[in-house]
Amino acid sequence: MDCITMDTNNTNGYLDMELLRFTTAGSVDDGKSTLIGRLLYDSKSIFEDQLEAVEEASRSRGNEDVNLALLTDGLRAEREQGITIDVAYRYFATPKRKFIIADTPGHIQYTRNMVTGASTADLAVILVDARHGIMEQTVRHSYIASLLAIKQIVVCVNKMDLADFSKEVFDKIVGDYKKMSEHLGLGQVTFIPISAKLGDNVVNKSDNMTWYTGKALLDFLETVPLYNADGNSMRLPVQYVVRPISDKYPDFRGYAGRLAEGSIAVGDKVRVYPSELTSVVKGVFLGEKSLSCAAATESVDITLEDDIDISRGDVIVSASGKQPVMSQEVEMDVCWFRNSPMTVGKKYVLMHASHQTLCIVREIEFKVDINTQSRDFEVDKLIMNDIARVRVKTADPLIYDYYKDNRTMGSAIFIEEGTNDTVGAGMIVKEEI
Repeated sequence: MDCITMDTNNTNGYLDMELLRFTTAGSVDDGKSTLIGRLLYDSKSIFEDQLEAVEEASRSRGNEDVNLALLTDGLRAEREQGITIDVAYRYFATPKRKFIIADTPGHIQYTRNMVTGASTADLAVILVDARHGIMEQTVRHSYIASLLAIKQIVVCVNKMDLADFSKEVFDKIVGDYKKMSEHLGLGQVTFIPISAKLGDNVVNKSDNMTWYTGKALLDFLETVPLYNADGNSMRLPVQYVVRPISDKYPDFRGYAGRLAEGSIAVGDKVRVYPSELTSVVKGVFLGEKSLSCAAATESVDITLEDDIDISRGDVIVSASGKQPVMSQEVEMDVCWFRNSPMTVGKKYVLMHASHQTLCIVREIEFKVDINTQSRDFEVDKLIMNDIARVRVKTADPLIYDYYKDNRTMGSAIFIEEGTNDTVGAGMIVKEEI
């Protein structure tokens, strides 16, 4: 059933508006940060003092024009080198929609940063320099977008002003990209010719490219359909058991968590994993407010008709519909974050949804060359920025869905026991036969 509720992802004070999370990626100097700066500037989403600071920084660097990239390149090293190193998050809103932007690095040594920034994105904007066409970084970032199951891809062919706004140049890049991406399994791909520096087709349609009949980028971002999980099987990883034990709530036992998928309503029949016992939803609460229903991605408490032993890490799901997988043998695509290598036989803490357990690396099946997508099967360790197919065994059963079906229930992070550092991220995949 569809559940209409108030949007709890409130940004900049806008209520009851859809939120679109998107990431930008591309080769070094393709203009990612400039594009975001142009979006913020032309949509009037920056404060006057921010603009003054950017103007001053531009003058101090000897730029002839205002360098809008400085709105996102916040680290000193980024400003000095003129590159993006860390993931920069920016928030803005228009009358139609709210946005969270993750500006991710283009350098290969920051692959892990792109994986982090894109992991929650609904949409990816991949920039291509009109003068250079498809580059290795384009292939790499498209592969990562496919790996992270991003359903909408926008390929922005930037710097069209330096290619005389040529339709032939744009059409060639579109053809080359389609040919390159045939085997990647990307979601819906849209192509837009832009000039981030001049603003053509970013917020406003360009007078220099009348041959382009599609939408400007912001118009597309405001209207692209968002993935709706309400019709899918409900998943509620339990984060906390609420027992106030007060005069007002003497017998209250609620199960708190953030809905990872679908919706839940009073009267729904549910199944609890790993026990697989069933019950019926008695109440849905947001704080002390009683609701009739709630939908992903709201954080709620629920109560059940039956007294079932439920604790943190358990998962409450719809009793009908597709059920999750429960197993101690898990296969996943892993991106490694640290110089200390992942090796076969090493133990880690695995954090999956609200469940934490120990795991041991059973096998590194192959490592992927993300520029060519070729596989190296003779691998005994992973180092920083490596992406590989890995098999692990967990101390407790994991209750999961495959990442392509549910990003929350299909992802996990590896934590090093001694340091408590997050050292890798995994996307659970179905075993290849």
